[in-house]
Amino acid sequence: QLQKDLEEVKELLTKATRKRLHDVLMTEKHKLELEIKNQPPPKPKDAAEEEKSSLGGYTVKINNYGWDQSDKFIKIYISLNGVQKLPAENVQVNFTERSFDLLVKNLNGKNYTMTFNNLLKPISVEGSSRKIKTDTVLVMCRKKREEKWECLTQVEKESKEKEKAAYDTSDPSEGLMNLLKKMYAEGDDEMKRTINKAWVESREKQSKGDAPMDI
Repeated sequence: QLQKDLEEVKELLTKATRKRLHDVLMTEKHKLELEIKNQPPPKPKDAAEEEKSSLGGYTVKINNYGWDQSDKFIKIYISLNGVQKLPAENVQVNFTERSFDLLVKNLNGKNYTMTFNNLLKPISVEGSSRKIKTDTVLVMCRKKREEKWECLTQVEKESKEKEKAAYDTSDPSEGLMNLLKKMYAEGDDEMKRTINKAWVESREKQSKGDAPMDI
């Protein structure tokens, strides 16, 4: 999906005639390239199939969690009823410098997974761990630098910055560009086609010598 988004942004770049629009698209292009680069490498097919077959049962993706932080750790709390009754080896966490994967096997006949990519800042793989408490798994990500994190992931941070910029009316044209960028990034295919059409029409008007649309 990220690769498709990147291809679409590149296509729009070839149609952009205004510097401001070109700069916005270049920013989006670099962001997508960074996300693709930071994705964990795919597992070899045989290893992935072997793990899948060994799990059995129904796999549930965990979306709900709580988090906190201290000077040294980012702490993610995942509620799972009865998890403390499982053998310790059934609760696995794999860490990289900017991500972690949680796998809980055979809890009440189900498997549970959670993946965090693009953590806001680097963590220490060796210093990170997990703890099993009553009805809770605590994932402890050891910070490489003792500093406060404003959020968990790079994507969250960029999303907050875009929202803030979209409603900044100090420069109306800048606010409009940010809003269009936000709409494009979060919109469905129909929304993207609409914005794309507006850009194409703007380019056509410029080529004919008419006043361009101010977008």
